[in-house]
Amino acid sequence: MLNNLFMYDTMLIQLTNLKAAGLLHELEELNIIKVLKKSNNSGIKLSERFGGKLKLSDEEYNQFQKYIQDSRNEWENRNI
Repeated sequence: MLNNLFMYDTMLIQLTNLKAAGLLHELEELNIIKVLKKSNNSGIKLSERFGGKLKLSDEEYNQFQKYIQDSRNEWENRNI
């Protein structure tokens, strides 16, 4: 009965060692598990996912914002 509990559960795992990928591949070859493709669209906005992750000082933040604005201006003013 214990085997049936987990028979079709889908689990999300994070690999912490490169050897784990090889082990998963071997388990898939033995038809023990099925590796599913990872979806690139998690439904979370990038601004929500990455907002506040850089941990910049005020000066670094201002320099970064200036760089972004300069890049946007350069893109808008390009001659193609």
